[in-house]
Formats: sequence, C-alpha cells, structure tokens
Amino acid sequence: MKKYQLMAPGPTPVPPNVLLAMAQPMIHHRTPEYDALFAEVRAGLKRLFQTKQEVIPFTSSGTGSMEAAVANTLSAGDTALVLSAGRFGERWEEIAKAFGVNVVPVSAPWGETVSPEAIADALRRHSDAKAVLITHSESSTGVLHDVRGIAGVTHGTGAICIVDAVSSLGIADLAMDAWGVDVVVAGSQKGLMLPPGLSFCALSDKAWGHVKASRLPKFYFNITEEAKAVAGGEAHFTPAVSIMLGLREVLRMLDAEGLPNVIKRHDRLARATRAGVEALGLSLFPKATPTPSLTAVVAPPKVDSENVLSTYSTSHNITIAGGQGKLKGKVFRLGHMGYVAEFDVMTALAALEQVLRELGHPIDWGASLSAAQKVFAERA
Repeated sequence: MKKYQLMAPGPTPVPPNVLLAMAQPMIHHRTPEYDALFAEVRAGLKRLFQTKQEVIPFTSSGTGSMEAAVANTLSAGDTALVLSAGRFGERWEEIAKAFGVNVVPVSAPWGETVSPEAIADALRRHSDAKAVLITHSESSTGVLHDVRGIAGVTHGTGAICIVDAVSSLGIADLAMDAWGVDVVVAGSQKGLMLPPGLSFCALSDKAWGHVKASRLPKFYFNITEEAKAVAGGEAHFTPAVSIMLGLREVLRMLDAEGLPNVIKRHDRLARATRAGVEALGLSLFPKATPTPSLTAVVAPPKVDSENVLSTYSTSHNITIAGGQGKLKGKVFRLGHMGYVAEFDVMTALAALEQVLRELGHPIDWGASLSAAQKVFAERA
C-alpha cells in the first residue's frame, strides 16, 4: 500500500477536522443555526482579507468571482489594463473580452513580472482605463507579482486595482485596505484548505463606486444583490452549506495560528522546496520573485515533465502538477500551500530524487533533503 499525498497547486489537502465539520448533518440556510455560522464566517473573512469591507461569497470556483469582479465594475467599451505574464493573466483577458471590455495587455514573458513603473506608464498612455487586473500569485509560472506596488500606482487615478488572489490568500501577505487594493477575489481550494466550490469577492469604497456605474449584464453574479443579502446575514441564492461549515473550521485554525505565522510558514516551506530542488542541479522557472504557494521547476534536459508527473503518481502515489499552455512538457510544479507541513515537503523531495533516477537523470542521493533541512533548521 502506498499512502496518497496531494502536492498539487490546488485543490490542496483538507484537514481531518475540516472534513469532519463538513460531514455534519445538513442544516437549512434560512435558520438561526446558519445565521450564527455565517456571522462567524463573515467576521473571519474580514480578518483574512485584512479589510473592513464585507467579503461576498459565491458558490462557484474562483473564476466565478473573477467574472463577478469584471461584470460588476465595468461596462462594455471600458478600457482595462491586464498584467499578462502567465495563464491566469490570460484568463483575466478572456473574461474581460467576453464582456466587451477593451483589453490592453501589459505583458512580460512567462516567468517574469511587470513592474509598477510599467503599469504607471501604461496608465499615462491609457488615462481612460477604468481598471487594472492583476494575478497576485501566478500559479502557472510560480511568480508572485507586486500587488502592493501596483495598487500604489492606481491609487489616485480613476482605475481600480482588481486582484486575483486565488492562490495567494492565506499564503502570501495581502493587506487589502492598507495597500489600497480595490477588489480581491479568491477561492476555497488552495490556501483555505477546502474543497472547490466557494469563491469570494471583496470591494473597496472606490470599487463600489464603479459598481454603481457598471452597465454589464449579471444575474447570479450580481454583487449588489448578493451584498444586500449578506448584510442581512444570509445568501441571495442557496449557499454551499457544507463547505461553509468547513470554512468556519478553517478560519478558526488560521486565527489560532495567527495570519503572520501562516505567512511565515508558507515562506519557509517554499524556501526549503526551492533549496532542495536547486541542490539537485535543477533550475527554478521564475526569474522574478517566486510565489510561496508552489515551486515551478524546469525539467532536466531530455526529460519530459509529463513523465515526471506520471512517475510521481504511478511509483509513489503522489499528485503534483505539470506545465500549463506553452509550458506543458517543460516544467513541473510542486504545491506547498494550505494544510502542508515540513515533512510533506521532505516526502515530495525524497520522491523527486527517486523519480528523476527512474527517468535516467543522475542523482546525488539525499542532496535535496539536506538542503531543505538546513532551511527548516533556521531559527524561526
């Protein structure tokens, strides 16, 4: 028997106590019991998003709240700048174009980033831009983009800063109010340690001004109507009750650990993983600041990264992720977000040594483990 291990960049492992919370008997969402649940969740989400604003939940994947952010703050014919340096930057482009928004990509090669100065220059050239769309943690490339710097650029302009934090919330620092971020969207299946099925959207006062001016069609993802329901302590449409029960448990766990400690833990896991990978003579894909959510690794010469994935699975019963789009066959990605601890990283690295050896790549046995242990041995 081989114990299964999930080390992909989402969905991520769900803690046993959260699974048990979700296994409780179903409750109705128009009852005092659900009211108490939702009140606790609303307060916890504000702490997690680091905002005084309400966080609006939707029963959907994270992409649902990405669509909600566009459909509720923009109108057909508006101009939006999009930081495009990976697959999920491209998703912002696709969503905006689907609603008739004029998209201006501010691009960088995959693995690199776009500076706040480049965004500022683009805003000067497109002074009519209503929004700047950013992916905080670009999980397709392993890069962490400078949300704080870009939000500082949009402040004082007519554009709102809209951030996809699906693979960064509860992993990397994202101080929505303090940094002046206008819209933050997230999903349940990554740093929040839950199954897929919930997404979230929080808006600043500036963004709510854009909502009032928006003329795009919306029904299910109508943030105005959903916000009215949330203010009354309920959901506009039937919520994912069981996942909400799990979310309450997750928020209690994050509060108990403390958000600064959660962020430090992810940073240590990421640094240890990167050190282990590099100790094997492998190259990291990101050329810009790497995300603490996952490690994107360039496959060795003459090794198809898809074979790395399949060997992890068949030989070790471990699921990791491959490259997306133009990176398919070229990189593999090791997730270390959410319910992940030091020895999960050690297991993934030990397996990586065996996988590479099975694929004919020479290995210095134990090199990755030694490098990772040195990171973990640092004083916290």
